[in-house]
Amino acid sequence: MKETMAITKALSDESRTRVLVFLRDGELCVCQIIELLGLAPSTVSKHLNILYQAGLLESRKDGRWIYYRLPGKDAPCRIRGIIRWLLESLADDPRLVQDARKVKAVCKMSLDELCCRYKN
Repeated sequence: MKETMAITKALSDESRTRVLVFLRDGELCVCQIIELLGLAPSTVSKHLNILYQAGLLESRKDGRWIYYRLPGKDAPCRIRGIIRWLLESLADDPRLVQDARKVKAVCKMSLDELCCRYKN
């Protein structure tokens, strides 16, 4: 029951749901996610932690950057199914269609310049 509650909590917030959709085409750096959401770094960090604890995100560190991605093929079947359902359910949502354009623009930005904006 605890795992299910963590997943439903993670999915109950629009910003966290948007993060999952941002990641449908591949991993993003935390700074890119901050830029996309337009929220304070500490708020984004909390959202990412909730998604990670629920098993809906994986992460890796590369130098000074931390990247997040959707779970891979080795993730539990229920997690893959939940993410598939979420992405299919929201495929035509106008806000998320607009977000897809923003993701492409943010991915073209220099990580060095972008991450300097959010340096502690």
